[in-house]
Amino acid sequence: MKYMKSQIKILFLIIFVSYFGNCLGQSTIDLRINEVLQKNDSSYQDDFGKHSPWIEIFNSAYNAVNIGGCYLTNDMNNPQKYKIPKGDPLTVIPTRSYLVFWADKKPTHGTLHLNFDLDETNFIALFDQSGKTLIDSVTFDKTKGDVTFGRKIDGDLPWVVLEKTTPSSSNIIEEQITAAEKFRQVDPLGVGMTAIAMAVVFTALIILYLVFRTLGKGYTRERERNVLIKEGKIEEAAMIPDIASGEVNAAIALALHLFNSELHDFEDTVLTINKVSRNYSPWSSKIYSLRQSPQKK
Repeated sequence: MKYMKSQIKILFLIIFVSYFGNCLGQSTIDLRINEVLQKNDSSYQDDFGKHSPWIEIFNSAYNAVNIGGCYLTNDMNNPQKYKIPKGDPLTVIPTRSYLVFWADKKPTHGTLHLNFDLDETNFIALFDQSGKTLIDSVTFDKTKGDVTFGRKIDGDLPWVVLEKTTPSSSNIIEEQITAAEKFRQVDPLGVGMTAIAMAVVFTALIILYLVFRTLGKGYTRERERNVLIKEGKIEEAAMIPDIASGEVNAAIALALHLFNSELHDFEDTVLTINKVSRNYSPWSSKIYSLRQSPQKK
């Protein structure tokens, strides 16, 4: 049964790593400054109805990322200029989604309102929670009102002057051909799709076959040993696998060597314990009220 338990643990570990490994490996490092509007005349309005400059952050990861605790700044010499508050659900950016910050010098208006503006600067930087590691930065071109400077493809290069402002949405405004449509153009009859699907199915079946075959052999071997033990043909000690590591074997060999060589520690210090008399105050102790021997009546 020990063999079976170890195999099951390994199987679950492989599943856990393959399923959650990608999610665990993604963090704020996947965030990107995606679009900047320096002069907002009549474009996107904030929650107070004001036309303020804004900065769009794009989450390029395939899991939600919390930007809380990170820093936004327009001065490289002051990387911790605005700390994005933690604990606000607004700071959680869903997968492949966007979050807009308002550069209006009004941080009291909420989490998404920065303590600086873009009037006299053309630089934006995003730092991680330590305030030292740079995640992303951009030096953008100053443009006329209601014209944004952003990435041509979300999260990717190059930076261009966008034809249309796209806050909280993709920078790609023209219609894109999907992967399915491209595949249909290459394989109109679906022969390639069928072959790929069958290959995936048979590969999965082969993997499952090998896994269950290995588990079945371990279970059969364990059962046969239990039967032999009950019949008295082998001892139970034979069931214990030799799993001692090299360090354990080295420690055992060293202990045997020291025992055979009689290299032991010797205690040659003599300890003498002397009785130390203590003086007690008659005011704080009753020892002086006790008699050495009982009185005879």
